[in-house]
Amino acid sequence: MSAPQPSAVYTHGHQEAVLRSHRSRTAADSAAYLLPELRPGQALLDIGCGPGTITADLAGLVGPSGRVVAVDTSAEVLEQAAGHLAGRGLANVVLERADVHRLPYRDGEFDVVHAHQVLQHVADPVAALREMRRVTAPGGVVAVRDVDYASMTWFPEVPALERWLELYRRTARANGGEPDAGRRLLSWACAAGFAEITASATTWTYATPERRDWWGGMWADRMTGTALGRTVVERGFAEPDEPGRIAAAWREWSAAGDGWFSMLHGEILARG
Repeated sequence: MSAPQPSAVYTHGHQEAVLRSHRSRTAADSAAYLLPELRPGQALLDIGCGPGTITADLAGLVGPSGRVVAVDTSAEVLEQAAGHLAGRGLANVVLERADVHRLPYRDGEFDVVHAHQVLQHVADPVAALREMRRVTAPGGVVAVRDVDYASMTWFPEVPALERWLELYRRTARANGGEPDAGRRLLSWACAAGFAEITASATTWTYATPERRDWWGGMWADRMTGTALGRTVVERGFAEPDEPGRIAAAWREWSAAGDGWFSMLHGEILARG
């Protein structure tokens, strides 16, 4: 009998407020560090593909001669990805359910293995990276990007947002994840045995009225209408009215004419 696989609870959930964020992502704003590595004809595995917006961009870059397999643990999210890919007219992508700790693929099957905002949510990121390394062909590359919650910074200094960050990090760790994954990617890749690792970092910044409104509104909705808001109360981390007060703080921040928010992401390109 095989050993049980490590597990963790996905802190965000898959409600509309979360998927709204995921659908906004593109290869340009979420995988720019990987793009110079892509060539037509490559076989690419996209782990944790979500609603498929980054996947679609990557599939276009490896061309119709390339093969893309996109995996997620949620059947509902994969249905959304299928709709998005069909709308983009892409026929070179296969969607499958899979666990990053036990990928159902041959050794060396892919030239590129990509994971965006995945390792922060898994119970054993080093084991996940070893599995990603296993399915990567000699000379291929594993590309991983994850946010680092502790490095998030903003202005004005709305006090309730400090509480939001405290609650999110506590909940993510209680769920078995690591919210400050970005700073750990290089260490995890070293532990996973990669011979060559290039580490970098980029940011997302929200500082225009449109981006502030979108970002603050999205997080306000997450606090009152997703698994996160329910979990902080159910586990006794917050009082029942606290998610609503934090949501109001997000709307207060987004209405500030000088509002600014930035978040750091760690990135690695790993080989060998």
